[in-house]
Amino acid sequence: MNQQEKYTFIIDKETQSTRIDLVLSLLLSETSRSFIQKLIEGGSLTVNGSLCRSKKYKVSENDVVEIVLPEPEKLTIEEENIPLDIVYEDRDLLIVNKPRGMVVHPAVGNYTGTLVNAVMYHCKDRLSSINGVIRPGIVHRIDKDTSGLLMIAKNNRSHESLSRQLAEHSITRKYMALVYNNFSEDEGTVDAPIGRDPRNRLRRAVVSENSRRAVTHWRVMERFGRYTLIEASLETGRTHQIRVHMAYINHPLVGDLLYGPKKQTLFDKGQLLHAGVLGFVHPSTGEYMEFSSPLPEEFEQVLEKLRRSVK
Repeated sequence: MNQQEKYTFIIDKETQSTRIDLVLSLLLSETSRSFIQKLIEGGSLTVNGSLCRSKKYKVSENDVVEIVLPEPEKLTIEEENIPLDIVYEDRDLLIVNKPRGMVVHPAVGNYTGTLVNAVMYHCKDRLSSINGVIRPGIVHRIDKDTSGLLMIAKNNRSHESLSRQLAEHSITRKYMALVYNNFSEDEGTVDAPIGRDPRNRLRRAVVSENSRRAVTHWRVMERFGRYTLIEASLETGRTHQIRVHMAYINHPLVGDLLYGPKKQTLFDKGQLLHAGVLGFVHPSTGEYMEFSSPLPEEFEQVLEKLRRSVK
């Protein structure tokens, strides 16, 4: 049976004049740009119904773009000796600090170099099997360009316990984010349902239909005039939740090319978002444990630049 997937979306005003391979790599965030370029060159892309083989084609507003992803290969995920920043480890679980730019688990066109490949090498066969061969041990995810703390389950009992805590919203998850624009208040809550963007099924948006409740609490940590450093706490955990909610209230994340401005002058390597605090009840001991991770160097460098500019 043919398992090819076809994705269709309409280019909005903010995305126009951007190279099509870049647009698709942002929308298909778990698929590498080089793989997308090969698909374009191989005839898998149409624009407004016409075949497009140019990866340099610049999209226009209201362009209808369709790309076909091939049937997934039957995968055997390989262990890879990739260094891990391990914050904590015991026989039940592993807490790792994921760098920006690393994908959490393999996907079409991106089968190596992921956190899963690295964790498999480190843990060997001591990983939960609940999420199958593609995502062994993976309890939750953060985006490729988001850095910070992740839980890895070494056995199914631990996986079930941590997943249950996620479903009950009892896990502490706090992020640091640099966003556009100043706030009139020091803290607040965004309680707005998130679902697929009706104009672009590869993005998320605040929508009333076919959506799930999403709640993000935020508080101001530092003000820089046009920019603000905030701490965002997740009550729920929807895909791209902080990015969508902040854009919804006119505070898109700096560096976020998918939900923020397409021309980023301060930082253009991906959203400045860091999962800095992670807390949960240990599956075996019943003890509450909380871990923290400092901001990555490149995030701190941007903040230092802003601090100097407002002195």
